[in-house]
Amino acid sequence: MKRALHRIPMGILLIYLCAATVFARELVPVGTVIGLELSAGSVTVAAFDDEFPAGREAGLQIGDEIVAIDSTRIRCAEDIRRALNCSDGTVELLVSRDGDEKEIRVEPRITQTGPKLGIYLRQGITGIGTVTYYDPENGAFGTLGHGVSDSKGKLLPMVRGNAYPATVVSIQKGKSGAPGQLKGALNVDHLLGELSGNTGRGVFGRAQKGFQGQALPVAAWEDVHTGKATIRSTVTGGGPRDYSVEILKIYPRNRSDSRNLLLKVTDPALLEATGGIVQGMSGSPIIQDGKLVGAVTHV
Repeated sequence: MKRALHRIPMGILLIYLCAATVFARELVPVGTVIGLELSAGSVTVAAFDDEFPAGREAGLQIGDEIVAIDSTRIRCAEDIRRALNCSDGTVELLVSRDGDEKEIRVEPRITQTGPKLGIYLRQGITGIGTVTYYDPENGAFGTLGHGVSDSKGKLLPMVRGNAYPATVVSIQKGKSGAPGQLKGALNVDHLLGELSGNTGRGVFGRAQKGFQGQALPVAAWEDVHTGKATIRSTVTGGGPRDYSVEILKIYPRNRSDSRNLLLKVTDPALLEATGGIVQGMSGSPIIQDGKLVGAVTHV
């Protein structure tokens, strides 16, 4: 077994059984790539603008969370723009750094588009994933199969989020020691839905327009067995398709890390295109015996 795993390291991954079993008898396994934009309700310094060094020279550091400007609470980049436009010169920033709060005075640079602090901001995380399921009865959907973490590796405390259509533009093929990734493009001009939760078992939301596909029964724990199965993924511009896999092992149901199954990619076309499972395929639904079993989560 060890020798086989070494030959196809990208074909081995763990999945979790759909938490959806508790609220729906049938769901649509989707497999479509989707764009995700999660906001944590905070703004941090991501980088500096060399043309306007005001922020750096005043003592700001990358990773500083901007809590307030002149006593105005900051929750998004637009709050910063408004606070700077209302100022009449030097502004006082309250920042959080490594758990401590500091006051930093900065004189913004006045430009044609308004005052600038000379910093680039991060107010959340944007990326792509694969939609696991869609519930045609209420428009709910789940994606990723795992949570989105912040820069410190902790679950991002999402306060709001949006989902957008996305397309795969290129593939970085996986290899031993490097999982590879799907590189996608988001169409932020067309809102697909709003996100409602970022959890350890996936990102969830409600779609404004439904996903296409036939609803399937959700498998009960006792329905799942080792052997042949399929995953539904989008790795090209042609949309989602099914790829063959094999469930190698079923782990105890009470595992705390939500990884319940071990499976191996066996489909030659998928192995040729991606090398196995790559980033961006997280959330790909797993189907066995005509039932929705779970979602791909980790390589």
